[in-house]
Amino acid sequence: MRKLQLWKVAILALAIVWLFVSYKILLGSKYSLHSNAANEDRIGYLQDEQSKKDNSDSVVGRLGGDNQDFKNGNWTMRDAVIAELKSKYRLNFDFPLQDTPWEVAAQWVKQREIHPEYAPELGSILHALATQKIVSADFGIKGTQLKMSVILEGGQMAIFKPKWFSRDHVIKGSPYGGADRHNGEIAAFHLIRLLEFRRAPLVVGRRVSMKKEIMPVATDRLLQTFYSINGSTCFYGRCYYCKDNTTGVCADGDIMEGALVMWLPKQWKLKMYKHPWARSYHKGKLARWEKDPEYCDKVKVTEPYHSGPRLMDLVDTCIIDYLVGNADRHLIETLGTQSDSMVTMIDNGKSFGNPNHDEFSILAPLYQCCRIRYNTWEKLLIMQEGVLSQVLRSVLKQDPISPVISEPHLQALDRRLKTILEQVQACLQKNPKNVLVKDDL
Repeated sequence: MRKLQLWKVAILALAIVWLFVSYKILLGSKYSLHSNAANEDRIGYLQDEQSKKDNSDSVVGRLGGDNQDFKNGNWTMRDAVIAELKSKYRLNFDFPLQDTPWEVAAQWVKQREIHPEYAPELGSILHALATQKIVSADFGIKGTQLKMSVILEGGQMAIFKPKWFSRDHVIKGSPYGGADRHNGEIAAFHLIRLLEFRRAPLVVGRRVSMKKEIMPVATDRLLQTFYSINGSTCFYGRCYYCKDNTTGVCADGDIMEGALVMWLPKQWKLKMYKHPWARSYHKGKLARWEKDPEYCDKVKVTEPYHSGPRLMDLVDTCIIDYLVGNADRHLIETLGTQSDSMVTMIDNGKSFGNPNHDEFSILAPLYQCCRIRYNTWEKLLIMQEGVLSQVLRSVLKQDPISPVISEPHLQALDRRLKTILEQVQACLQKNPKNVLVKDDL
């Protein structure tokens, strides 16, 4: 029986490799930054490489099994994958826009995505987000973490999350502890983009002069929370944990580094729900899902998870959260109120805290339900063997506050991806027919 299951997995893996070569790697002329002739040469070469793989064991090994040929031998195909993905996701900050950057971004938003897969304008919009004049500044929207709400020239609202920690700072203790990491917001946005979920608001790093860009346009109530320590401008704003000078954050002199998160268009309303796999947040008290290994069976028969894409959206989200180390997803927010409204991947500030700790419980929706979208699994397979960190490293170098995350965090991504694939493999071995979901949308 075990051999039969492995054989089925091997056949499925072979099919994915062919799709991997013919579509995901080569991407088509629509996405390639190279000439058609060069692209055709690459197609022929990669297909020739694939034709040399004549047994299922080597294919399984290439996709995360025990075969060492792909891991330690010829890395030509892997390098080609990395090069093509770097080209696809490279930002063009000078791409001409037909409308204002805010109008283009607003037109992108749909019920199942915040930006399209093919978005050459993205670089120009992020550049505008990082450079356009700030015309108003006020308290951030409600929540537990300190932030500012700003209006950019042209009327675009954005949330400014300030820098609290250096890049190499490690958050120890609770997996959901510590203040928001502004750089985590940036890295998570691009990771979500690389895995083609497209469910996170646009984010870019920005450094602002508190005295020249913020204080002249700040509301009186925000200004009242400003103070100075040793020549550095600080503020404590308003939030659940924002009390007084003891809870504030300080700029480096006058310059405050942070992440600017673009607010969604007004016509798109977020609907908030409690996450079925939320933590108790009480020491010594376990949530229901932590005590009941069959918990997913109960969720699957409960509205709105009994049909439609909602449950698989949660599985996608837990995969992202595990990769970035975000154990604080206690609420989910959908873009709209329809049954097929997507679960947004919004608010990723509690990510990239500790590169040395992998919080396996974040994956509970995956390992308890043992279901994953076929497309998600396919994307993860493509990113294994160091592809993910290599491509993300390249993308993050383009951000204005690069380096965005430290090298240990990039290495942690590859390690955690391997764990996810191993968990899916374990599910396939137990129940190969029901793990991969193709038609839930």
